[in-house]
Amino acid sequence: MVFESYGVEKYYDSFNESSTYLLRLMKYRLPETNEPNLGCDVHTDKSFITILHQNEVNGLEIKTQDGDWIGFDPTPSSFIVMAGDALLAWSNGRIHSAVHRVVMNGKKPRYSVGLFTYNEGIINIPEELADDQHPLQFKPFDHFGLLRFFVTAEGSTAECTVKAYCGVLNVC
Repeated sequence: MVFESYGVEKYYDSFNESSTYLLRLMKYRLPETNEPNLGCDVHTDKSFITILHQNEVNGLEIKTQDGDWIGFDPTPSSFIVMAGDALLAWSNGRIHSAVHRVVMNGKKPRYSVGLFTYNEGIINIPEELADDQHPLQFKPFDHFGLLRFFVTAEGSTAECTVKAYCGVLNVC
């Protein structure tokens, strides 16, 4: 849908063929007495797309453009789809990666499952997504290189990891 909505569906097949996935089960325990209730610190995913499902224990919060935090109130069949930093770069800054965290306020552990999409090889920003109104903001990049960069001192402290890794303009 994303490729079609931007008129670049001709790139979808090759992009899809280079996709790889990580399925991860996550458990967030209840905080101990006098321990902060932050189950997972503020971050953006380094994936292309993330699909999350959580049990009935609330905890996921997403930061709005206004700086407010909104909770995601799960139902048994609900999923949330979030853009990651690789999609931010691929879309030339048109799709923003979701800033989120997990806050533990329940009375039992929180479980979630995440499906993370990554791409092997070099991700090129479609030339159709760069023009006079949208100048090129990212250089072609290696997705797994972005992950390796993130665990370095520079990458882990960057305000916007993907911009520090392959950005040509300040976009985050």
